[in-house]
Amino acid sequence: MSAVRRGAETIAPGVVRLIAPNPGPMTGPGTNSYVVGTGPCAIIDPGVNDDDHLDALVAAAPGEIVAVLVTHAHPDHTGGARRLAERLGVAVHAHATQLRGVRDKTFYADRFMADGDRVALGDITLEAIHTPGHAADHLCFLWREAGLLFAGDTVMADVTVVILPPDGGMTAYLESLTRLRALPIKQIAPGHGRMLDDALVVLAQIVEHRLAREAQVREALADSDDATTADAIAARLYPDLDPRLRGMAAAQVESHLLRLAELGQAQATGDGWAPD
Repeated sequence: MSAVRRGAETIAPGVVRLIAPNPGPMTGPGTNSYVVGTGPCAIIDPGVNDDDHLDALVAAAPGEIVAVLVTHAHPDHTGGARRLAERLGVAVHAHATQLRGVRDKTFYADRFMADGDRVALGDITLEAIHTPGHAADHLCFLWREAGLLFAGDTVMADVTVVILPPDGGMTAYLESLTRLRALPIKQIAPGHGRMLDDALVVLAQIVEHRLAREAQVREALADSDDATTADAIAARLYPDLDPRLRGMAAAQVESHLLRLAELGQAQATGDGWAPD
């Protein structure tokens, strides 16, 4: 990912970004936490349960913090949510769907947000957009008047979003991207990495990339004399991948295979996958 600045940084009028101290192969520089509003304010994705980070979030708010908003219940986004909300005496807002796979098992929401629900923050209103794909409970938050989308892990800067079954699904992800492309979005504030301008171009490029990868998976199936596996296809498609990410790559291929099965173009066999 491209470099982003540490510390509190104003990325738009009424929006401050801080990066949680959890860099790594899956998180890039760290999880982006956003303070939105000039009073009242909300914090989107507090990130990890780290004293200095939570203190910095509170200090960055120019007015009273009235809500903690969570895009999805993965630990790198929710780790500090409960502690921060209890410290401030405010509610944690998230989608009602309970994840079955990778999740923060200690996390729970005080208030559920459904698609179209809004949080009023003075002159700023955030609208929840349910965007399953990366995770079944995923919400983006849209500030329509500014054309700014807080995208969580539906869009990340310079890297491909991970789609992990059983909570993630490639068909759902592509449908969510299609929906976002129909909204008045100019800029994207992602869950990891730098701000993204030309939002509609970025979204179109993601769809193009995913469909190109799907075609490669379909080709790998067709080239196999016998049933093949997601691991074998991943090794073919990602020959130079960091060994730490091989499992994730296989999971990505699996999500494409499941989508191809939905389309009637692949079938699971006792030995793996084969064309349908």
